[in-house]
Amino acid sequence: MNGAINSSMTVHFAPLIPEPMLYGMVAASAIMLVLSFFLYRRGLFWRMAVVAGFLLIFLNPSIAVEDRKPVSDVVALVIDKSPSQLNGDRTQRSNDAFAYLKEKLEKFSGLEVRTIEEPANTETIANETRLFDSLDQIMSDVPLKRRAGAIFITDGQIHDVPGNPERFNDYGPVHALLTGEKNERDRQLVILEAPAYGIVGQSVTIRYRIEDTKNIKEEYATIISRASDEKPAMDLVPVGEEQSLTVTIGHAGQNVVDLQASPINGEITLANNRAPLIINGVRDRLRVLLVSGQPHAGGRTWRNLLTADPGVDLVHFTILREPNKLDATPQNELSLIAFPFRELFEIKLYDFDLIIFDRYRLNRILPNYYFANIANYVKKGGALLEASGPSFATNNSVYSTALKDVLPAYPTGQVYQQGFKPEITDIGFRHPVTQGLHWLNQKDKSENWGSWLRQVAVHPLSGNVLMTGIQKQPLLILDRVEEGRVAQLASDQIWLWSRGFDGGGPQAELLRRLAHWLMKEPELEENALDVKVFGQTITITRRSLKDIPLTATLTKPDGTEQPIELLPTKQGNLQAKIKGNDLGIYSVDDGMQKRFAIIGDLNPLELRSVITTPDRINPITTASKGHVHWLENNATPDLRLLPPGRDYGGANWLGLRKNRSYTVTGVKDHPFLPSWLYALGLLTLMIAAWWFEGRNRKQTS
Repeated sequence: MNGAINSSMTVHFAPLIPEPMLYGMVAASAIMLVLSFFLYRRGLFWRMAVVAGFLLIFLNPSIAVEDRKPVSDVVALVIDKSPSQLNGDRTQRSNDAFAYLKEKLEKFSGLEVRTIEEPANTETIANETRLFDSLDQIMSDVPLKRRAGAIFITDGQIHDVPGNPERFNDYGPVHALLTGEKNERDRQLVILEAPAYGIVGQSVTIRYRIEDTKNIKEEYATIISRASDEKPAMDLVPVGEEQSLTVTIGHAGQNVVDLQASPINGEITLANNRAPLIINGVRDRLRVLLVSGQPHAGGRTWRNLLTADPGVDLVHFTILREPNKLDATPQNELSLIAFPFRELFEIKLYDFDLIIFDRYRLNRILPNYYFANIANYVKKGGALLEASGPSFATNNSVYSTALKDVLPAYPTGQVYQQGFKPEITDIGFRHPVTQGLHWLNQKDKSENWGSWLRQVAVHPLSGNVLMTGIQKQPLLILDRVEEGRVAQLASDQIWLWSRGFDGGGPQAELLRRLAHWLMKEPELEENALDVKVFGQTITITRRSLKDIPLTATLTKPDGTEQPIELLPTKQGNLQAKIKGNDLGIYSVDDGMQKRFAIIGDLNPLELRSVITTPDRINPITTASKGHVHWLENNATPDLRLLPPGRDYGGANWLGLRKNRSYTVTGVKDHPFLPSWLYALGLLTLMIAAWWFEGRNRKQTS
């Protein structure tokens, strides 16, 4: 039928003279006929016939014969593959209806079927359903007169329904087959406001609301909230009203606030009942106390490093004149400030985030019991960095104080006065403080580090040795002491790198990482757990100082748990990659820490409303004379082809517009009458008019 060719004839005019002349002739003829009416009333009809004959010849009528070939109408079959379609039996109903309709439509002669699956990319999960955008794209090359209609197989949760439904008359009738069930029940937790950042130690406010479908008659719901590792709290809140929750940011880095609304019986999904929020804690100002035992070339290195960071408040004291120093300067003429040891090491000790002893040696300035205060400060969560000078190997070593309870190594009494290049240990290659430290030697443009000239020999008692020096002696040791952290650098020569000695080295980056590790920066934890999402792929990475596999627990958005084995990688981490097939929030727990990953947005439209509804698409189906049909009883409607201007839907059938469109394959032009017949007819009219005029004159005379 589509290949058949039929013909159509139309009459048209091709004037033999220009149109202005033709209009002039018509005007002149009309004037002459009017005059003749007043002068010679008899024979007017024949005069008019002669004039019409002349005008017809000049108009040159002809017949155009078109060869027409019928073309197929186009119908769009759109199937919704968004995440909300995974609820209940929607997926099965969609697939069954799609297969049935596709088979039926392909049997119609003169009908082209174009199918759309949205989203078409199964590697990513859509946050919203955009079916009409896909319909516009696939039908953009189809003329309006060839469009037979569109059939949507969906749950009705469409997020790009146009605001002007009348324009969809151009597509023919638009139908919707709803895959869910009537009177579905659902409860959702809607986050109205959640800050992405908060200052450590201060509070932030989260605003939320619990929303139920109309067929749920409960006035109150239970909300369970848990901030980081604190005990969960339970509250009874009214449904449909805005609520607020105040949370204190406990630490820097990722703070997790987990909110969960109580489920109801017969709820279609639990994925939107829970909303773990990730609030990144940032420190307002880091307070660092730097105590230099005596002036030396490396003292400025520490000061420059710490003052370069605008987020650091530095308190720096350098002991310039010890109490036992004897000179002739009167006390009242000294401009030095007395060391405020009581204020620093007793009153305001716990206000500091980090204490640094740089080349400090014992003297009568700091009483011994203040070292006990510092040791207790470390055990309760503080941070201490000890950069050893030559005095650390003598009787004036701080190791002879209460600090020996927290320092990871003790001095052997030997000091090496020779050049050496620091080296990273096997553990150091895996530890975030020294992992991947790169440096371009300014001397020979290689990656070799410059030399140091002095090292204090120490023997490690605990902790991890990240760097070694002369004869593989420990150079940098990190240790955890109860709730606090300690770092010990067995040399006062790191400043040589900052001066470019022997090509220099990564002094600034090493000290920056060291300081931030001591202050418990999450990114520099040696067992840090990191979860990242790319598309639907969840990458779980855990730092580890040993190549020992670890089993973590993955909790999916629906609450089911799955063990995940993290295996060693060439980069010195433990890692696993999995595919997340559901939209929502996944949690990973390695037994020590928990991290969350979100596939999609925090409050995606796909989870905001999941019940099946015709409300969104009803304006389109009504304007286009289409129909909405429910598939809950697995009753797929029949299909019909109908002429334009009809209603295209009934209780158990759907109609498509039959346009009878065609293309013109050829046109032939034929004269309306042969030339000789024009001449004969005109001559006959002229003779008849002459004969009639002559007869009338004789009768008159």
